[in-house]
This record gives sequence, structure tokens and C-alpha cells, in this order.
Amino acid sequence: MPPTLASLVRHPGLKLSVLAGEDRLETPVRWAHVSELADPVPYMDGGELLLITAMQLKAEDPDEMSRYVRRLVGAGVVGLGFALGVKYDEVPPALAEAAKEEGLPLLGVPRRTPFIAISKAVSAAIAADQYRAVTAGFEAQRELTRAAIGAEGPAALLARLASHVDGWAALYDASGSVVAAAPDWAARRAARLVTDVERLRSRPGPASIVVGGGGGAGATGAEPADDTAVADRVELQSLGTGRRTRGVLAVGTGAPLGTAERYAVHSAVALLTLTTERSRALREAEQRLGAAVLRMLLAGEPDHARAVAGRLYGGLLDAPFRMLVAEVPSGGAAHQARMASSAADEAPAPAQVPAERPADATTAGTGTSVSTGTGVGTGTGVGTGTGAGTGMGIGRSTGSGTGAVPGTGPGTVPGTGATMAAGAGAAVGEPEPADPLATLADTMEAAAARTGESVLVVPDGERLIVLAPDGGSAVEACAEHARAVESRRGTKARPRGRGAAAPHGDELVIGLSAPAGPIAAAAAYRQAEQALSVARRRGRMLVEHEQVAAGSVLPLLADDAVRAFADGMLRALYEHDATGRGDLVASLRAWLSRHGQWDAAAADLGVHRHTLRYRMRRVEEILGRSLDDPDVRMELWLALKATASCTST
Repeated sequence: MPPTLASLVRHPGLKLSVLAGEDRLETPVRWAHVSELADPVPYMDGGELLLITAMQLKAEDPDEMSRYVRRLVGAGVVGLGFALGVKYDEVPPALAEAAKEEGLPLLGVPRRTPFIAISKAVSAAIAADQYRAVTAGFEAQRELTRAAIGAEGPAALLARLASHVDGWAALYDASGSVVAAAPDWAARRAARLVTDVERLRSRPGPASIVVGGGGGAGATGAEPADDTAVADRVELQSLGTGRRTRGVLAVGTGAPLGTAERYAVHSAVALLTLTTERSRALREAEQRLGAAVLRMLLAGEPDHARAVAGRLYGGLLDAPFRMLVAEVPSGGAAHQARMASSAADEAPAPAQVPAERPADATTAGTGTSVSTGTGVGTGTGVGTGTGAGTGMGIGRSTGSGTGAVPGTGPGTVPGTGATMAAGAGAAVGEPEPADPLATLADTMEAAAARTGESVLVVPDGERLIVLAPDGGSAVEACAEHARAVESRRGTKARPRGRGAAAPHGDELVIGLSAPAGPIAAAAAYRQAEQALSVARRRGRMLVEHEQVAAGSVLPLLADDAVRAFADGMLRALYEHDATGRGDLVASLRAWLSRHGQWDAAAADLGVHRHTLRYRMRRVEEILGRSLDDPDVRMELWLALKATASCTST
């Protein structure tokens, strides 16, 4: 711990005596400073032991000393050292009384003890404390590294971290779900922070948020008696080397982190970043491999696809799967955000200069503070010596792997020797709009990781293609994600008929195939595309292939091209009726609705059946097409329904 006034009093070489403030000697001392100014406050930073000889002070004036001591206390001076035997053999009563009234510790410095000796003692104690912190930080790094590469992976790392900070720790995946926590009770505490985690994930990384403050129940490693009344201080750190957050680390303590604890947290951030990120080369290789597997499946070569995939995608190709096709309409806000996100993911996150002292010095207390500062650079003290790449690329999620966060695959890849450094962050800007396709991919991969499923995620231009096990958690997570988004938008089915609202640019649309095997992958892809088209036309975010045939086909006719075809096909009949020489359109509609039954259709129109026969011959003459052809009758009926729908809207 840093030096205190008590430790200086106990120092055998200083021979200091306590003249006032005996009850405040455990106060830490940040520095020892000599000043003979009548008002040294402008030059104080707080936490100093001020050393004086009173050469320039009216030390015998009670009012002057009262103001002097009051200003020192207000500036954060923790103690006053008075040189005895220089100007005064004893401390003037006015100064001693003022120090007692303000509760400021007053130390007597004998003539044989030079001020430089006190400064050296404080400096040496601070250096020793920093050395202990660095040593403890390196030891914490070694322990955390051993835990990270062990069989338990992040769970063991979080347990070690919680022990080092005397608090609790939790890990959130890219979707904001808690995947591990230590101790076990901390999972409940972490679950209550999902709103703050979501706020952090919406900001460009690297970023951090401090929530709450002060000590209280639940701030240490013991489970709080009342889980609803926790007053700990929680620091949320984003994980990832790019601007997109790949995960979040939460650390809860009863007080601001000390130097050694902060080293441990930064080591954990670096290690967890390495386990949640994959190098760019690895991602690109997986993307090419995944695209090749998908092409082979669509080309009807399941055996070749299975041979190329090997064990990379687990048993995905050995059981029924669902194929998903998702896209974002171009021109909208989300499409522009996707373009910006793709460009930002290719750029490394800006490195930050290490802060001179921990950020906690300014964030203690209650409330919430936000900063973007923990960067990737050459940090002071601890570091992992390995780096990680940026971007999303193709996704592969498995539930096992040595030293990896569930869902990121086995192992880690050596990088560039970058280390996580404590950073003084820049001011936080406006949250960047999320990329809907990337969010969907993260959601499905995270869900698959939690249950040990394998999913194949292939970005395809402006689309995203996913193969996921039928009935698995990834497919369910996709459906739940769609329901949540539509609920937030207050959106139900919105047909795109004439007069209906135009599609919003940020509406993700998803088509999901029926269960299929590798041999039927091409059919599953067609089903997913058909479902995607229906989702786009119906204004729904997600449509499964089983829902394509549900309801009426008529809403699918609400398309400008279909209406243009219908108008062109029936224009001659409408022009004929406009002259007043008969109602051919109504007669055609009645005849088609009665399946060509003359008597029934004539009765509906209130005309003789011979009149109806004459009108149908006129329809054939005007259109130049035979009503005996079932295709012609079908096209005319759909044209009538399309124009009727247009008229009703």
C-alpha cells in the first residue's frame, strides 16, 4: 500500500512527532512538498504532506492561521510538517489550534531531520508500492494466462480475476448474454447489467463504462445477503481489437481498482480479447473454406463438401439443417451503416497513451461514467505478447476448444506482440448504427456456442447465408431476434401494396428453408430465397418456408410490375366499357368466378345467358385470346384481382 502519515511517523530515521490530528494518521500520502508561500494552494494537487518553516507566515496570528489551514484542507493537503528550531523552537499555538480545529494532522520535524529526508522517504515508499503492484501484476498475468489456456478456459480465468480484485467477474458474448461468471452468484448480478452492456456494445471500441460506486454488500467475493441491494462498483470493458465489440468483461469491486488490480484487469482484457478474436488470415481462410463448402452443397456435391469441411463444422452436415438467407434493402440507413461498419472493421482501433494514474482517481463515487480509452499498444507493466485480428468475416461456432471462449473455436493464433495498455480515453461520440447482418450473425453464433452447435455463416455480398442445425438454438435465437426487433418497431405484417408505406431502409428481411440434408441443399436455398421474397413483400422480418403457402396469394400481387401487367392486359376492355357499349369487365369477372357456368353467371349479372355468351365472344375478339385456354383464364382472373386490389387501396 502507499505510504501513510503513520508510516512516516514510525520511520526510525525521521523522528517525527504528532502534534495534532492523531486520528487521521492512516491517510495515504501521494507526495511531500516544501513551500514557504503564504498561499501555496494553487500549486497543490491533493494528497500532499506540506513541509514549512513558517518564514513567510504570520504564524502567531490566530485569524491568519485559521484561514491558512482551512485553505490547505480544502485543497486536499493531508498533513503539515513544521520545522522545529528554525524560526520557532515550538509550533506557534495559533497554528496548532487551527490544525486541531480543522482536523489536519500536524507533525513536528526536528532540526536534525532535513526536509529532503522526508521527501526521499515518501518517494522510496511510493516506488516500493509501485514495484509491489507491478510484481503482483506480472504474477496475476501469469496466473490468468495459465487459467486461460487450461481446460476450463474463460471460466477459470474469471475465477482467478475475481480473487485478485477481491470481487466478482463476468463475461458477456457478442450478443450481450452472460456466458460465464465467478463466483457463481455473480451471474445474477451480471444479468442485471444487460442494459449497460448493450449501451457499451453500441459504442465504437475500445470503450469502458463504470457503473455505480462506493462499497456495500456484494462488492467482495462473498455472496450478499440481500441480492437486490448491491452497492458495488462495476467496470465494464469492451473486448476486441476492431471497432466492433466482440464481448464485454464486467468486474465488480467494493472500491476503485488499485494499481495491481488494474494490471490484472488489463491482463484479463488482453487474454479474453485473444480468445474472442481470430486473426484476419484465419478468418479469411475460414471464409474461403466455408464459401467453397456452400458452393459444393449447392452444386449437388455433398460428399465433396463433407470431405472439405472435415471436422471444422462438427456434425452440421450429418444431420438435418435449415438454410437461412438474410439481406438489408439497399439505400437505407442500415445499409449505409453496414458499409461503414465493414470499412471500420478493417481499420485497427486507435491505440491510446497510458494514463499517468488510474482512471479511478476521477470516477470514484456513485453514478455512471463513460470513457473510450483501453487501447491496444505497447503498455507499461503487463502484456500478453500476442495480438489478434479485426473484423467479422465468416463465422464458425463450436462449444469446445482449449483456451477459448465458448463459440470461438479452439486455440488462439499468435499475433503481433501487441499488449493491452491502460488508456486515457477520448470523449465518447454518438453511438454508431448497428449492422443488422453482423448483429444477426453474432446472435446466432453466440446461441450456437452456448449449446455446442456448429453453424456455417457465409457473407455473400449484401446477403448473409447461414446453415444451422434444425431445431437448434441458433435457429431459435434467429426467430427470437426477429420477434424482438419487430416488437421494438411495433411492427406486424405490412403488405407492400399501393398506398402502403415504403420499406424502411433498416429493415432486415430473413428467409428460412424447411429442414433439409446436404443432398437437398440447392432446394433448401431456393426455399430460403422464396421465403425471403415473401418476407420482403409482406413487410415481415422473418418468414419460414412453411409459411410461404399460408394465407392468400393475393398479397403477393401487390407489386408495381404485376399491376402494370394487369393494367396492360385489361386496358382494352376498360376502354370498351368506357364507351357505354356493355360491361365486359364485370361480365368477365362474373363468368370466371362461376367457373364458366353460363346460367349462374348470367343470373348474377341479371342478363340473359345469350347476352353473356355474346359479351364473352367480344372479350375474345378484343383481347385476341381464347377463353378456352386455362392459362388465359388464370391470367385474366389474377389481372382482375390485382386491379381490384389496386382500386381498393
